[in-house]
Amino acid sequence: MLFGQQHVDRYRETDGDEGHEWQGTTVLILTTTGRRSGEPRSTPLIYQEHDGAYLVVASKGGADEPPAWYLNLEQQPEVTVQVKADRFAARARAAAAGEKGEMWKKMTAAWPAYDDYQEKTDREIPVVVLERE
Repeated sequence: MLFGQQHVDRYRETDGDEGHEWQGTTVLILTTTGRRSGEPRSTPLIYQEHDGAYLVVASKGGADEPPAWYLNLEQQPEVTVQVKADRFAARARAAAAGEKGEMWKKMTAAWPAYDDYQEKTDREIPVVVLERE
């Protein structure tokens, strides 16, 4: 997660005018359903568009365990996405092995530190595809 709830709130209040652009890249808001609480959980994430879908990376800075939002979407792949003023339902899935290489390159072009994060862990960091429903 890049920022906390304050970033999510400002992004929503301004339809992404504040928060969409961040350190030379772009950010969306992903809302998953908490796997234990059943409550909505919103996370700002770096993204890139790809073939009509949106890509995000479940890096957690290279930690050995995946981020909570990724565990949530494994349990419940129906999510909500906000890109600027566009809010929509989507289905989340991990990129398949045959497509991940191209997607990883696109994401590391947007945020080169993802390669560093992958080197820090034995866990294969997933690229998540968010497909509009």
